[in-house]
Amino acid sequence: MYDKTLAELSAGLHAGAFSSRELTEETLKRIHALNGTLNAFISITDDVALAEADAADARRAAGERGALLGIPLAHKDIFCTKGVKTSCASRMLDSFVAPYDATVVARLRQAGAVMVGKTNMDEFAMGSSNETSFYGPVRNPWDLNAVPGGSSGGSAAAVAARLVTVATGTDTGGSIRQPAALCGVTGIKPSYGQVSRYGMIAFASSLDQGGPLAHSAEDCAILLDAMAGFDPRDSTSLERPAPDYLSTLNAPLAGVRIGLPVEYFGEGLDVQVDGVIQEAVRTLQRLGAVLKTISLPNTPLAVPTYYVLALAEASSNLARYDGVRYGYRCEQPRDLQDLYTRSRSEGFGAEVKRRIMIGTYTLSAGYYDAYYLKAQKVRRLISNDFLRAFKEVDVILGPTSPTVAFNLGEKTADPVTMYLSDIYTIAVNLAGLPAISVPAGFVGGRPVGMQMIGGYWREASLLNIAHRYQQETDWHTQMPTAVDR
Repeated sequence: MYDKTLAELSAGLHAGAFSSRELTEETLKRIHALNGTLNAFISITDDVALAEADAADARRAAGERGALLGIPLAHKDIFCTKGVKTSCASRMLDSFVAPYDATVVARLRQAGAVMVGKTNMDEFAMGSSNETSFYGPVRNPWDLNAVPGGSSGGSAAAVAARLVTVATGTDTGGSIRQPAALCGVTGIKPSYGQVSRYGMIAFASSLDQGGPLAHSAEDCAILLDAMAGFDPRDSTSLERPAPDYLSTLNAPLAGVRIGLPVEYFGEGLDVQVDGVIQEAVRTLQRLGAVLKTISLPNTPLAVPTYYVLALAEASSNLARYDGVRYGYRCEQPRDLQDLYTRSRSEGFGAEVKRRIMIGTYTLSAGYYDAYYLKAQKVRRLISNDFLRAFKEVDVILGPTSPTVAFNLGEKTADPVTMYLSDIYTIAVNLAGLPAISVPAGFVGGRPVGMQMIGGYWREASLLNIAHRYQQETDWHTQMPTAVDR
């Protein structure tokens, strides 16, 4: 059953071909068999999963129907889950058991989804390779020597390896889309405020957004239907009705205007990746899409702008982890200053400490205007680029990542090179726009992702284009050879 999509599993449950308990038992068996190789999960919640599966079977027997009822899924370990460890892949929260569910978790639980575990990630979502985790790196199911991308690398690897058919992730600067691309799965980052951040442990509050990872656009639409919507407990949640993402999946693409930014197809893009994206563009053109070359002139400023703003917010958000209230506490502190210093020094990893220090520097007196305030102004320029572009086109298309997955350890000694792997995804978060990454081919046996960016609240349009593309191609159905058993 592991090779089926969410839609196919849902149909099987509805037809009585198997029960949720049978499906969950098979899922857990596969997770236990392969997680030692992939390290995609931090926690595997067998007892919780089987209890939820039995409850789902009882609800179905009582006549309830729902696309997610009885479907096993995994949550990125950044979402609070009541009674289950929520670690953010950090020593700082290694012993933290959340006392409540995040809104995303609660809504999926209400829909009848079965949580089988919490997936590995970059520590506090800070990374592009899933190598900063306290629990060790995740391996890419297509090549065990390669990274899966980050920070939602555990969720992407789990879906790619068919450990689960769907998983949740979060995206601050590409952390759903980049690992989706590198692992050959589909992932969508919704508009900022479309999915509640309540109970999602913060990295950069003005950028973070939750979203789904799955095999197909159709599966993402099913999951997003349950995740999205206004939440009064999140002050940044959009007070507007969430659309039915499934209703427009099959709309024709005739006349859809697709913009190709010159900045996304120039220096830094791998030639073979470029070739894969160009072939994908031709497929969309055959489906009726109209192509137009556009410019997003402030794209080169996106990475430095992001790393000023995101790190400033991170330094503020992570100040709460001081060894006093919850989280890691050092042994036998001499005084309060020693408690703060050693708890944070020992509890945080190297990348998190680097980002806290940079963020604190940019917010300090004398540097706030020179860095933070200027970055906020450039953020507006980047947003304006998109607003102008969407007057000419409906969707903006390009590669998700400039290269395929790189090898484990290849970029850990050079943080700047690592940061540049998100060059095509970061601007989307700065502008608060929705974007989706879909599998588009392979280079050297490693997947290539195609990114499509939409206007505010245009997730349904992105899912429609992605779905029609996937009806014409089979890249999203390919099985990773490293774990195909």
